[in-house]
Amino acid sequence: MLIDMWRLIWPILIVLLSNTFYNVCMKSMPNDVNPFGALMVTYLVAAIISAIIFVYVAGPSNVGVEISKINWTSVVLALAIVGLEVGYVFVYRAGWTVSTASVVANIGLACVLLFVGYFLYRENVSLNQIVGIAVCMVGLILINL
Repeated sequence: MLIDMWRLIWPILIVLLSNTFYNVCMKSMPNDVNPFGALMVTYLVAAIISAIIFVYVAGPSNVGVEISKINWTSVVLALAIVGLEVGYVFVYRAGWTVSTASVVANIGLACVLLFVGYFLYRENVSLNQIVGIAVCMVGLILINL
């Protein structure tokens, strides 16, 4: 039971820790830095780290097989990540605070993904979730007043 709980918790802890560092780094990026230059360095470092871990986990002899499994989602994900990164750079440069920008973005995302889950993946949407969206919308209004 404890092992099953840990399987659920550790990925969320990584997301929370990484997202905290992510927002601190985005908010701390100097205003005079070209965001695309900064992202280029970020992605080069991330690519090197990912390549090292990939070869280690997959094993050098399996690299080709694993790469052959990759489809269009990696390219679209790359576009989404660039949009996300540049969006956050400009959100913080526009003057949003770390606490408010993250809350607004994540609440908005949760509401959008509820519809995506319903229409794209046929996930069930409960009355509680619909009420939750309404509460989130009221919260967004209150946060931004």
